[in-house]
Amino acid sequence: METAKLLKTIADSVLNMDEEAAANYVKQALEAGIDPMVIINEGLIAGMNQAGKLFEENEYFVPELLLCSDAMYAGLNVVTPHIKREENLYYGSVVIGVVEGDTHDIGKNLVKVMLEASGFRVYDLGRNVPAKTFVEKVKETRADLLCLSTLMTTTMGEMKKVIDLLEEEKIRGNVKVLVGGGPVSSSFARSIGADGYGENAAGAVRVAKEVLGIPQTRAS
Repeated sequence: METAKLLKTIADSVLNMDEEAAANYVKQALEAGIDPMVIINEGLIAGMNQAGKLFEENEYFVPELLLCSDAMYAGLNVVTPHIKREENLYYGSVVIGVVEGDTHDIGKNLVKVMLEASGFRVYDLGRNVPAKTFVEKVKETRADLLCLSTLMTTTMGEMKKVIDLLEEEKIRGNVKVLVGGGPVSSSFARSIGADGYGENAAGAVRVAKEVLGIPQTRAS
């Protein structure tokens, strides 16, 4: 099966909520020599993006979206061990999590995978994380970067709360803050004092390197 067709089949498996098919086609793609990052971006994430569009159009609802994410994770579990990590490189430590009030962590999990593959040590706090917990972890790990995610407009304000708390604790100058998620934009990021905005998982790695002053590699 040619590359484009195989990637579309992976995307369709996610869209059709078929975990077994997603895992099997990802395995086939790896055996065919397709780059793991291409499989993730043009197969698994592409399928999840299509599911997101159907959700916005009220053709899919939360149960369908969750089943699509299960299929995506089934494929991700197969491909992740094959990602070529940037060996002998350490770009710094990252604290990442979904802000308080939000339990949607698909995007956050993808960003975590991409950051780890790119040479970062990632401390994942999970979802529904209070501002205080983010700040405490930044202090504990002396993180270079803090990544905040949300998929809900109602919890976007939590991002500013975290940044304000960093200021109160007088450690804002020690850590760069990157924000992302469905309703988030670059203008919103600027308005709350964040250092950068990641539109998607691949973009988050690029922006992370930019704000930390790390030279870009061809892979990122």
